[in-house]
Amino acid sequence: MTPSVTLADVQAAAHLLDGVAIRTPVQPFRALAETAGVPVMLKLENLQRAGSFKIRGAYTRMARLTEAERGAGVVAASAGNHAQGVALGAQLLGIDAVVYMPVDAPLPKLAATRGYGADVRLVGTSVDEALVAARAEAARSGRVLIHPFDHVDVVAGQGTVALEILDQVPDVGTVVVPLGGGGLVAGIATVLAEAAPHVRVVGVQAEIAAAYPASMAAGHPVPRRLGPTMADGIAVGTPGDVPFEILERLGVEIRTVSEEQMSRALLLVAERAKLVVEPSGAAGVAAVMADPAGLAGTVVPLLTGGNIDPLLLMRVIQHGMVAAGRYLQLRVRVDDKPGALATLVQTVAAADGNIMHVDHTRTDVELGVSDVMVTLQVEAKGPEHCAQILSALRAAGFEAQAPQRS
Repeated sequence: MTPSVTLADVQAAAHLLDGVAIRTPVQPFRALAETAGVPVMLKLENLQRAGSFKIRGAYTRMARLTEAERGAGVVAASAGNHAQGVALGAQLLGIDAVVYMPVDAPLPKLAATRGYGADVRLVGTSVDEALVAARAEAARSGRVLIHPFDHVDVVAGQGTVALEILDQVPDVGTVVVPLGGGGLVAGIATVLAEAAPHVRVVGVQAEIAAAYPASMAAGHPVPRRLGPTMADGIAVGTPGDVPFEILERLGVEIRTVSEEQMSRALLLVAERAKLVVEPSGAAGVAAVMADPAGLAGTVVPLLTGGNIDPLLLMRVIQHGMVAAGRYLQLRVRVDDKPGALATLVQTVAAADGNIMHVDHTRTDVELGVSDVMVTLQVEAKGPEHCAQILSALRAAGFEAQAPQRS
């Protein structure tokens, strides 16, 4: 039988983590509460040591190793957050650590993991491939594998987040949690099932990298081929046996969110909550934004991590601004004659649009001999303003098109 976790196990982990993991704050999020129609409190695990909740489970697992196991060292596989949790935990406990990471792991996560003293080895293009290499290393060297989610000690450590939420948000009704392999959701669901069974738990996956829906339908973990997602922290192809058993037994609801929804959520959190999170860390907020119906009581989305590459942050914010109607991409067909471009620019300016970029194309096969296609990137104030700019251009006689947003 698959081993499971109890409330007592999580409480014991909380004692073990005292002085190691930070008791992260909660923060009201009025911007989301107004649109969702329910009170919203953010749980800020992006402010945890090493930038995510992962130190909780990694340290709990390693602190319970025997002296012989500690002497043999540990090995782990991660896209970045578990890597940092293992590296920091190993440093605190005086354990030698090897961490396998995908070759395209974000540079800040690589640098931080190495900075905590771990030997980082790059292999494969996913956590699953890195995990294969980590298991082979454990078999070859005798190092102890510190699995990112599939171990009772890891689940118990992650579950300590729920103990804090119950203390910090007494009227909590729903906890919304980003979901990858399942360790965090399983730990939280275990605590709430025993200590506060009225509280609902919702796990959220990136829809193009979601392994849990098919596994739940099958009744057991099944591998899924993942699509490319910005949410590397929850891109796990196969659920863990330990967390899957808990989520299935407790009937945890699973939702999925799109890349656009996560980018919108990340932008909202940055702009209105003044917090930096990675895309996977914003998945819970994205789910609340997408469908708040049925979320009772005070809703607590977890911001699970803040370890984001600045270059990715820039791209995601730009994507989120387009999705939110803050950037308008336009293709406008104009006559290739003097003054046409000036009239186009003046029309946009009169509609209070701020042009950020202009590109001319004269060689498109769809164009007539005397036509030019002008591509504009315009800074706007939201979807209604975008519609006003388009309307002004068409009223001025321009053939203007903007890509559809979902």
